[in-house]
Amino acid sequence: MNFKKIAMLCFVLLMAGMTAYAQSDITGKWAATLAGPQGEMELIFNYKVDKGIVTGTIGSQMGEIALKNGKIEGEKFSYDFAFQNMTFKHNGEQISENEIVVKSERGEMKLTRVKE
Repeated sequence: MNFKKIAMLCFVLLMAGMTAYAQSDITGKWAATLAGPQGEMELIFNYKVDKGIVTGTIGSQMGEIALKNGKIEGEKFSYDFAFQNMTFKHNGEQISENEIVVKSERGEMKLTRVKE
């Protein structure tokens, strides 16, 4: 192999490693508290990321709702969920290893990673 081929191979491997590192790891359980008319409600978000696709559920004492149309790019991700014949769109960003901010047309929520 000549020097140019070796240099190109090193560059490709470096870029592949950086791409894998740049992907957020939001897989796992996250918690948030939502204030409502009848008091506070704890929400549990279970995310799973596989090949750029986000799946999972949002749960509360009222049950669980499946996430749809989830995707992730770098630190940012998005998904939808349906509740009472309405679809809610969410956009999120991982701020740190243990903190996510999720935004929708109804406002913003901070999620914290649940240590298991």
